[in-house]
Amino acid sequence: MEKKKLEHVAIIMDGNGRWAKAKRLPRIMGHHAGVRAVERTVRAAKELGIPYVSLYAFSTENWKRSQSEVAGLMGLFRYYMRSKLAELCKEECRVRFAGDLDALPDDIVQILREVEERTKIYAERQLIICLNYGGRKEILDAINKITAQNIKVPITEEILRANLYLPDVPDPDLIIRTSGELRLSNFWLWQSSYSEYYFTGQYWPDFDKASLEEAAKDYYERERRYGKA
Repeated sequence: MEKKKLEHVAIIMDGNGRWAKAKRLPRIMGHHAGVRAVERTVRAAKELGIPYVSLYAFSTENWKRSQSEVAGLMGLFRYYMRSKLAELCKEECRVRFAGDLDALPDDIVQILREVEERTKIYAERQLIICLNYGGRKEILDAINKITAQNIKVPITEEILRANLYLPDVPDPDLIIRTSGELRLSNFWLWQSSYSEYYFTGQYWPDFDKASLEEAAKDYYERERRYGKA
């Protein structure tokens, strides 16, 4: 049985709104609680020796939510990135963003670029935040980049990968989805070809170190064949 080290954990953070509804709170309070779960999970990943964590924070489809919720989320991104930059630097964690960032408000893009610039010196740990991200759009963007380069040779997997948003980031070994939903929702479509999946009924705001440990334990109990018999 192959015991591949758990190098990259990707998380679809689902259930903030339902968590808030169950507690009779506004939806935005669920997102604030979700931010605290992010902090717990990033610390837990460090303690468990997981060097890459990617989080599905805002999809290309999330613009369809109410204007008030979208505005609240954008405000949360602004606050969190500004207030936590010093802490991320202290933790020596490189922060990177994947998605169509240019479609975000200009001031948020400026903040994100500053966070990337300030943390790029750190190599051992990376936090990838997927904002305005969609797996289909990433693949289409890669194809359009290749087309613009006027490449004449047949397109290989290596060429396509080189034109993805973050081609140097290893594919996720484990994709976790909270809240009990059993779908990928357009997340890391190219990169997840051989990922393992772990679904939990727990809402994202309740996710903690014990939750991550349980998912990691489940991962290490599986046999990864990569198409082999």
